[in-house]
Amino acid sequence: MKFVKALSFGKIRGGNTAEKLFAVIMICALAAAALAQAKKPAAQSNQFRAITVLTEPKASVWIDDVKYGVADESGKLEIKTVSAGRHTIRVRADGFKETTQNLLPAQKGEVKIALANTADEAELAFQEGERMLLLDREKAVEAYRKAIKLRPKYPEAYLALARVLSDMRNLEEALTAVKQAKKQRLNYAEASAVEGRIYKENGDEEKAIAAFKRAITESKGFQPEAYTGLGLLYKERAEGLGGSDYEQEEADYAEAIKYLRSGIKQLSGAPDAEVLYQLLGLVYEKMKKYDEAISVYEEFLRFFPDSNEASAVSSFIVQIKKLQSEQ
Repeated sequence: MKFVKALSFGKIRGGNTAEKLFAVIMICALAAAALAQAKKPAAQSNQFRAITVLTEPKASVWIDDVKYGVADESGKLEIKTVSAGRHTIRVRADGFKETTQNLLPAQKGEVKIALANTADEAELAFQEGERMLLLDREKAVEAYRKAIKLRPKYPEAYLALARVLSDMRNLEEALTAVKQAKKQRLNYAEASAVEGRIYKENGDEEKAIAAFKRAITESKGFQPEAYTGLGLLYKERAEGLGGSDYEQEEADYAEAIKYLRSGIKQLSGAPDAEVLYQLLGLVYEKMKKYDEAISVYEEFLRFFPDSNEASAVSSFIVQIKKLQSEQ
């Protein structure tokens, strides 16, 4: 899943440089204490199990289409937050055929997933597109188009093309590509979520909401990308009111909270959840629901104690508590 951009807490929260510097000076000593406290094990961690995927070096690993990371040089990836129940693990590595494997409800520990070499030119072109995404978007587009030319019925390639075209703000072509993906695969929930994202970027909120909700229906309820899209849409709608309609603003923020919480729950500790926690905490802050914001930030620190943003999140907790004590 590629719906969360690489955003820092600073970019999302805003504020000028002087304000941030002052805040750092004020709270740096207390932040370390807050971080140490937040690292204490939480009771809710018992809800999860740990697995270690053993596969090819540098292979990408998804669980239920949520990306959890990339295997190391030995082909190992440890995932500590796998929820209960049956799941599907998908693994892809350059030069190998993509493979899916079921994860049984009680299965934990080592999970071996063998990959077979591939000479399929369409699949290799698709993999080239994936490699180029962070390096050269134009070359990524070329690679995905090549994959489609080699295999006209390739819904994954059409969807990947739609994503990168959307990122390049070529929304019309992106929408055409996503419609091709949906035409080739019935009830393609991920494609509907991307369609919602495109409509949102184009400012067509009603069509975006309909597409996101359709994605949730098509996936029988499990579609964190669509829940996130809805959460962002309602958050931005509330912010756009700028205090002109208090009741509507509160209602939109409440919708944002509902959908962001659903997205966080479904991501189950996957790396993409880091940004959702910061967004949810910020919404609570905007609503002046400080206890709820603190709870969200503390949960973030339990799931991601080694995150690059952990110190910043600890500082948010300190700032909120300081604000509460002054009121």
